[in-house]
Order: sequence, then structure tokens, then C-alpha cells
Amino acid sequence: MIVALHGAEFFAYHGFYPEEQKIGSYFIVDVEVGFTPTGNIKEDNLSNTVNYEKLYDIACEEMKLPKKIIETVAQAIINEIKKQYAFADTIQVVIKKLNPLVGAKTKYSSVTINYSK
Repeated sequence: MIVALHGAEFFAYHGFYPEEQKIGSYFIVDVEVGFTPTGNIKEDNLSNTVNYEKLYDIACEEMKLPKKIIETVAQAIINEIKKQYAFADTIQVVIKKLNPLVGAKTKYSSVTINYSK
């Protein structure tokens, strides 16, 4: 089973250059968590699955903490998901930085980090 959150939008201050850390940028975050349900999914109980609202909250909190590279942010999101959902078998986090090159026509840059038990 996979629970996913796609296209979560954030404004944050991640960037290697001091200028990026001052002016900030827009980011898009996608998170996918693969898992075996902890209980009977037919019970219709949120505790038997991954709550995508919590996935958003985790991403939101990590995006608030400025980092030089978005790989570090993606790994921090994975680490927190593993803490809250020990039953997660796989986690994929994709972070896209919109308009990453000032003065260049570039839609976004991205990083993808995967975790697998």
C-alpha cells in the first residue's frame, strides 16, 4: 500500500549561496510512503495507515529550517517519517526548487531521495 502527497507548496530559504538564503524561493514537495497496514484496513481506522496530513506537517516543519542543500532537507523529512511511522517499508521524497538559476530560463531543479527497509 502507498500513501502519497503530491505538489505540496512551500516558500523557504534553502540555498547554498547567501543571496538564496536571504530572498528565499518556492519549492514543491512530493512524498510517497509504502507500507503494510498495521491492522485490518477494513476497520476504517486512521491508525492502521499513514496519515497524509501528518506527512504534510512533517514536510512543513522541515521546510521551515533553512539548509544549504535540498538533499539535507529531503533526508530530514525521511528521518522524521521513519520516526513517526516505524512500519514504513519505503519512503520517497522529491523536492523541486522553482526557478533555481537567477537570470536563466529554468523551470525547476530537483532532488529525489529514497529509503527502503
